[in-house]
Amino acid sequence: MEKPSNNPARFSFFPKPIRNIIPSARFTLADAYRYITGPMARQATQELRLQPTVQDARTFKAANFDYVTFSGLFSKRNEKTQIAHSGLLCIDFDHLENLDKVRWHLLNDEYFETQLLFTSPSGHGLKWVIEINLATASHLDYFNGVANYLKQTYSLLADPSGKDTCRACFLPHDPNCYINPKQL
Repeated sequence: MEKPSNNPARFSFFPKPIRNIIPSARFTLADAYRYITGPMARQATQELRLQPTVQDARTFKAANFDYVTFSGLFSKRNEKTQIAHSGLLCIDFDHLENLDKVRWHLLNDEYFETQLLFTSPSGHGLKWVIEINLATASHLDYFNGVANYLKQTYSLLADPSGKDTCRACFLPHDPNCYINPKQL
């Protein structure tokens, strides 16, 4: 196993509700992993999956889930207040028919090394976090390139919200969350 970096990627953590745009902490992937696999969001995740409509689920998530901005540190959740880019890109896949198959493909992809992979709060999607090198391309160029690659290779459609560096990513409970061992 590789020795962990002395400077792991850091990004902003925001306590619920979604209207809170002031971060309360700086997280690493290891922090996010501990949060996702721990008990903090277990009850909210179970309750969300019982919501009767998509609108009810959206409202419930916005009120009951803490969230992060995987792509950067912010003084406020707003593109103009970004302190630093984390070097991470989070790709969101919604309404998947076969989570296990998609998870396997992402974990075994020959070009992108998964850093974090977890089931979305709804239980019907995945959140895939990979490293990007901003010295070679912009965040937007990486997003477009990765999204195109995933569509061509696996017929996966990435949620276009990943283009936004300050995109909120809700942290659910997922005891099967994968973290790259080098991040621990």
